[in-house]
Amino acid sequence: MYERILVPTDGSAGVERAIEQAAELAAVHGAEVHSIYVLNTANFASLPMETSWEGVSDMLREDGEEALERVRGIVEGYDVPVRTHLIEGSPSREIVDFATEEDCDLIVMGTHGRGGIDRLLLGSVAERVVRGSSVPVLTVRVREEDLD
Repeated sequence: MYERILVPTDGSAGVERAIEQAAELAAVHGAEVHSIYVLNTANFASLPMETSWEGVSDMLREDGEEALERVRGIVEGYDVPVRTHLIEGSPSREIVDFATEEDCDLIVMGTHGRGGIDRLLLGSVAERVVRGSSVPVLTVRVREEDLD
């Protein structure tokens, strides 16, 4: 049923539940896992100095590589093939585009499950992916205790 499962990561501890879910599904279906970390460069485009951007960019890339390495470690523990990708752009758009272009069968991603004013003010990458993706999306609720 599944050959390629996409699991985006933001590097937070809570996303590990989604990674584990993706790895379990991949193990059952003989699928491979793709994981992406999206550098949200739009948030930093207005920095005043080019040297400041270079420092921030390096730091973000390092964070992304560390997050992808954690995904790799978790998924390989399930004896499942994993490929990781560091991408720049808008997270929700890049997740949807990657899933489509790479013929992924499923996107598994964490969500904080915010509602009301929090969702209105903070937005939700998961919600935008669900609304914009032609690929099925499985959302895994991030529990508060997972964030500690």
